[in-house]
Amino acid sequence: MENIKDYIESGVLELYVLGDLPEAEKLEVERLRAMHPEIDVELQSIEESMWNYSRLHAISPEDSSRDKFLSRIDLKEDRPPVLTMHPKKERTNFYKYALVACVSLLLVSIVVIFNLTTKLKDRDQRILSLETSNQKFANQVNYQKKQVDDSRRYLEIYRNPQQYKLVTLKGTDKAPDASMKIAFDAVQKQVLIDLSSLNLPTIDDQHQYQLWAIVDDKPVDLGVFDYSPSGDGLLSMKSVTNAKAFAVTQEKRGGSPVPTLSEMVVMGGI
Repeated sequence: MENIKDYIESGVLELYVLGDLPEAEKLEVERLRAMHPEIDVELQSIEESMWNYSRLHAISPEDSSRDKFLSRIDLKEDRPPVLTMHPKKERTNFYKYALVACVSLLLVSIVVIFNLTTKLKDRDQRILSLETSNQKFANQVNYQKKQVDDSRRYLEIYRNPQQYKLVTLKGTDKAPDASMKIAFDAVQKQVLIDLSSLNLPTIDDQHQYQLWAIVDDKPVDLGVFDYSPSGDGLLSMKSVTNAKAFAVTQEKRGGSPVPTLSEMVVMGGI
């Protein structure tokens, strides 16, 4: 469905995973996630991608430190020197001093490596933080861009009554208080639902609303859509020409080839 695809690509889901959405929009994402498997799959994919990224750039701490290393070294003078192969005092001292020099060099190397590792870890953490901030900013820009685009389309519709016919659909006996608005451009064959105008009964997850156009006294399927009381923007439906009226019915999820007249909730003529 086009509106679900647009919703997934809007950047809202990434903001949800990062925890940057207001509480009302967060609840809306969770509600739609329960209704649409494709949204749930996309959220799992985003969460897995961010987890893999963090694991890829993580630096594990050293298993040992300088103090632990020192505690394991015993250079007491009264112990027999390592690699003593000659009874002479001079050779014994040579090996002892050589061992001390090697150990000292090793300690210096450990300190240098530890400092370099710490600096690299701090640098990678700063890079990861910067990349995360950039991703958050990009998601926010995409979200704001979508809102700006929707506002422009609203202005275009309401400023061009010659091009767009605004059709108000009113409730039937099944739902007397229901209502919604549709913008119809007969030249461009566009049908747009004003999501902010929807006032429809809430239905379960097994059903969807389906829009119909009446052409030559016959119903023509214009696609299905979901209802959210807090929805906004314009939803593009299937193209149609010579429509004389529009109606909306409740159908099983995925839509029906013919309308269920007993489930008609709103209808309106041009």
